[in-house]
Amino acid sequence: MPRPAVSYRREIWDSPDGDLIGVDFAQPEPEPAAAPVLVLFHGLEGSSRSHYALAMMREAVQRGWRALVVHFRGCGGLPNRRPRAYHSGDSDEADWILRRTAARWPAAHVHAVGVSLGGNVLSKWLGERGQEARLLQAAAVVSVPFDLVAGGASLTRGFNRAVYGRYFLRSMRRKALDFARAYPGLIDIRRVVASRDLYEFDDAFTAPLHGFRGATHYWHTASSKPWLRSVAVPLLALNARDDPFVPAESLPTPQLTSRNVLLEQPARGGHAAFVRGPWPGDLGFVPRRIFGFFERGA
Repeated sequence: MPRPAVSYRREIWDSPDGDLIGVDFAQPEPEPAAAPVLVLFHGLEGSSRSHYALAMMREAVQRGWRALVVHFRGCGGLPNRRPRAYHSGDSDEADWILRRTAARWPAAHVHAVGVSLGGNVLSKWLGERGQEARLLQAAAVVSVPFDLVAGGASLTRGFNRAVYGRYFLRSMRRKALDFARAYPGLIDIRRVVASRDLYEFDDAFTAPLHGFRGATHYWHTASSKPWLRSVAVPLLALNARDDPFVPAESLPTPQLTSRNVLLEQPARGGHAAFVRGPWPGDLGFVPRRIFGFFERGA
């Protein structure tokens, strides 16, 4: 499908632990003094060039918002300085990014959006921080695998494993090989190269690198679903029930969330797309729904 045209300006931000990330800005020119701010966290192996990021950034610019896509460690074409990567439960990463953003524009209303993996990170941060997360005016997450065990398992079976799983694995294994050359001996690269699905990759690379006992421990610990009861900021959670990566039966129900969480779970929409209209389709549904929530609170 055609991708929206967006012009970015990149900044390199140093992390508190001495690493770096790339932050791509899509701000209106001239920048309105009182413009609200949108921070977007991308999905697994995503970037500011992902279709959903481009759609959100275009909508933000058209509405006169400041908008930025923050890349997780090792994404967006930047290598790491430190021996670590990114993972689905890395809420500490979201914390310093959002606090730095809020400090940069102290008079602005700051909003955050997370897609897929980035949505799990953001949801977990919201629940963990509770009232401290009120530095955000509101947040929205899209196509989130709130239960990583269920979501991860879906990528190890059938069509998902044959098509989507292989796509993600190719990209992640390339990065793992680069990592092994830069930091020899920290991971068992033979296990990583031999991994046949996301579980085996996370068991060999993601989990040990970030202090988890294995993929199962990582998936359980990093899942945001248990934290939804503690969310104190208005949060729109948009998940399609036909998402191939997120089984419908694993989605949260209102009984599992705080009153600040608005669950929307339409029957159709797939993963991070919600394409509407005739071929090749329109990606505007998600940005319009999110900005409607941010601007009207419903």
